[in-house]
Amino acid sequence: MEPEVIEVNCPTCGKIVVWGEESPYRPFCCKRCQLIDLGEWADEEKRIPSSGDLSDSDEWSEEEPPRH
Repeated sequence: MEPEVIEVNCPTCGKIVVWGEESPYRPFCCKRCQLIDLGEWADEEKRIPSSGDLSDSDEWSEEEPPRH
């Protein structure tokens, strides 16, 4: 019995990608699409929604100074 072939769409360009060893950049189709996605995260074009009410300035309490 042959294993089921799973295909996904590349999140960057939409090309079909086989989910397996033959696709080392999965879920991306190639290194280029992987780097485009990484750049979007680095530029904060993408983010994971948060339900918390903390802002960047709320991360450190006054009792505990930031670690260097």
